[in-house]
Amino acid sequence: MDETNNQRVDSDRGKQIYSHRMSVVEPVFGNIGTNKKLNRFSLRGKDKVQGQWHLFCLIHNIEKLHHYGQLAA
Repeated sequence: MDETNNQRVDSDRGKQIYSHRMSVVEPVFGNIGTNKKLNRFSLRGKDKVQGQWHLFCLIHNIEKLHHYGQLAA
């Protein structure tokens, strides 16, 4: 990263954004990459890869709904 980006990330606002990303966004990528074993796409072409990615995201969201539904019951 260059100096400008370092200053952005090191600012109070940058730290807040990065902290939010680490708690909200990164676990999704970690779950899909590690638990679902998606380290590369099996299809080729932008539309097909996008479709495959959306299916993995759908599975992730359904599992979250299932998990939090059990907690509420």
